[in-house]
Amino acid sequence: MKRPVRSVDKPEQNAPRADRPPRAGFVLVVDGHFKSEFDTLEAAESSGRKMKSAYPMLQIEIYDAVTKVRTLLS
Repeated sequence: MKRPVRSVDKPEQNAPRADRPPRAGFVLVVDGHFKSEFDTLEAAESSGRKMKSAYPMLQIEIYDAVTKVRTLLS
């Protein structure tokens, strides 16, 4: 059984890509890698603080896709 060939010119619209930052919303950046996307800053901060309390050694940032600014969660 052959797999369908996907074109690079027409990527799937719903598939998130790890090598491209999102264009809207807020994203948790864990040790330099994009992880979870959120609609609001409060939801991203809440999730980041839960992760930071469970794993204090991680460097967690919140990326604002509109302004393209990363804020370190302390």
